[in-house]
Amino acid sequence: MEKEQKIKLARILITAGMMLTLHFLPVSGILRFCLYLAVYLLIGYDILLEAWEGIQEKDPFDEDFLMTVATIGAFALAVYQRSGDYNEAIAVMLFFQIGEFFEDYAVDKSRDNITELMDIRPDYANVEKDGRLVKTAPDEVPAGSIITVLPGEKIPIDGQVVEGSSSLNTAALTGESLPKDVSEGSDVVSGCINLSGVLKIRTSKAFGESTVSKILDLVENAGERKSKSENFITKFAHVYTPIVCFSALLLALLPPLVRMTALGLSPDFSVWLYRALTFLVISCPCALVVSIPLSFFAGIGGASHSGILIKGSNYMETLSRTSTVVFDKTGTLTKGVFEVSDVHHSPMEAEKLLELAALAESFSTHPISLSIQRACKKEIDRDRVSDVQETAGSGVLARVDGIPVAVGNDKLMRELNIPFVPCSGSGTIIHMAVDGAYAGHIVITDLMKPNAAAAVSALRSGGVKKTVMLTGDAASTAQKVAEELGIREVHSELLPADKVEIVEQLLKEQSPKEKLAFVGDGINDAPVLARADIGIAMGALGSDAAIEAADVVLMDDDPLKIAKAVRISKKCLRIVYENIVFAIAVKLLCLVLGALGIANMWAAVFADVGVMVIAVLNAIRALSVKDL
Repeated sequence: MEKEQKIKLARILITAGMMLTLHFLPVSGILRFCLYLAVYLLIGYDILLEAWEGIQEKDPFDEDFLMTVATIGAFALAVYQRSGDYNEAIAVMLFFQIGEFFEDYAVDKSRDNITELMDIRPDYANVEKDGRLVKTAPDEVPAGSIITVLPGEKIPIDGQVVEGSSSLNTAALTGESLPKDVSEGSDVVSGCINLSGVLKIRTSKAFGESTVSKILDLVENAGERKSKSENFITKFAHVYTPIVCFSALLLALLPPLVRMTALGLSPDFSVWLYRALTFLVISCPCALVVSIPLSFFAGIGGASHSGILIKGSNYMETLSRTSTVVFDKTGTLTKGVFEVSDVHHSPMEAEKLLELAALAESFSTHPISLSIQRACKKEIDRDRVSDVQETAGSGVLARVDGIPVAVGNDKLMRELNIPFVPCSGSGTIIHMAVDGAYAGHIVITDLMKPNAAAAVSALRSGGVKKTVMLTGDAASTAQKVAEELGIREVHSELLPADKVEIVEQLLKEQSPKEKLAFVGDGINDAPVLARADIGIAMGALGSDAAIEAADVVLMDDDPLKIAKAVRISKKCLRIVYENIVFAIAVKLLCLVLGALGIANMWAAVFADVGVMVIAVLNAIRALSVKDL
């Protein structure tokens, strides 16, 4: 518990003890007044000071001002009536402080939980100097440096492993419990924990540009982007508080004047002043002002624990209203990794055909070429290859062991006047000719992500009305993938500009209350991510472009996280609306009862503090997202 919290708790306990003691202490007159005033100042001095500062800054209308006016008024009323009963004024301040204590505790607990969940900030980087490791501040390590990460330490800066192998705990970034294996040549990002071996890493960025810094900055500044609900509450409080202050003043003055002038009755100023003070206590909007931002804060923190970074409460609110989800295919629903899936119509053995293709493609770094090379089970000896000619958009011509080999698409076969067998299967088709004769074709496909179909189904069951897939692939390939995933609308053979046009059209087709989310890899889809109501970057671990372009960043490539992000946002907004309705309803009821004299100041305090505590505790539920 923080020092300030301990002091406040001590003041609350001491005040309660002194009130109990004074109740049985036989004192009266000026001494009784002074003793009770001392207790009042003990419990309320900070509220009085804050109210005075608000008056000096010409912004007095807040809960501290309301509490000050109400309690000083109650004290003055007790003096005027010579009742000697100052308990009510002190009790109002005491219970208000109890409510503030619970509020502070709840906010601190929520912040501590989020800090725990996002405890990825590295304290140091090990830099070798004069044969020994020196702990250096991460922001003092320039890009291109070699750092050493020992078992149990956090990786402080993004980079590439140059020596060693290990397993990394990426849970703080991705929410995944399974460790990630890395070895020489592997790219690693800051914030992960090294579990086993010693790693030497060449840093690729400065600390300020590393993943951990960007994530921490994103989470810490998420509160600056306010949702409509938060903006409403802020405006509501600024308008509401002056209204209730002037209403209380009218309640204190008008009824007595009417009784005295129009009805000829006793004005009963003390009765109506008491009702006005009660009205002020009830009117405090602290439950709304505190619980709404806290709900969003907790929701963003809970999401970050699951590897879902939501850049602000405005995006949380938009995400909750998502009715259409548009997917980019490659890297989002598929792995973006090409693999040989089959060999068709070959008179020779498949392994021999793949060997010839791999040798012919051995000098190329194209993803298709690399997939063929990986599929070849034999070691590739480039000395067997000569006269290599690569034609962009067609394929490769080469001599393998002196024999002419052609590897490419339909266009290459036509250019060589070699009859080929068309393939009806989905994927990229690579035709081959050996020594001038057609030798068959290789089918290369982009593998589907394991949870892709389940993700689409989860979105549909979660209330998303439409799912759409956009891709630059051929129509036959795109249609087959869409059928496997259960996506009914698919647009194929698209350029980046075409994707923007389709998203524009989809935005026109939906109602103003409905929102469209686009899910892409965050690198090639920046224009569409920016145009959608909300952009979601998939598989963006370490991607600067994704963190910059998207409104929501999923720190791993699991498509199921999209549905979870929507569920988290809906739970958060549900809690926000619960608190708004509950707090306003109770406030209005109590205000009416207070004005009619049915609710006294004790009841007002319990109503105000009770509503605030319940609303705050309800808001903290947004932090729990594990079972969503």
